Amino acid sequence: MPQHVAVKGVGVDSKTRCRHYHSEKDIIAIKFKCCNTYYPCHLCHEETTDHEPIRWSKDEWNVKAVLCGKCRNELTVLQYMNCQSVCPYCQSSFNPGCQTHYHLYFEG
Repeated sequence: MPQHVAVKGVGVDSKTRCRHYHSEKDIIAIKFKCCNTYYPCHLCHEETTDHEPIRWSKDEWNVKAVLCGKCRNELTVLQYMNCQSVCPYCQSSFNPGCQTHYHLYFEG
């Protein structure tokens, strides 16, 4: 059973949805490298911290930095980028639109 992982942000629910992104499929959180803390989105990080985000570099894509809000398993960046918007552990669907934000979290 996965350990409880805290997710900070604005209006975060039990499945990691926040005030900014709260559809049925918005169930991932990203660990920000700069503060080693999970947030549902870049806007939550921006609103609740006093520092600039640091993206995960390509040679760090084996780090567990994505949390499934349904089963609470952590995925590596590479697992997340290759999962085709489906959790490899519980088969829950992730929002495919999140791919358009990869550049905010991960260096290309």
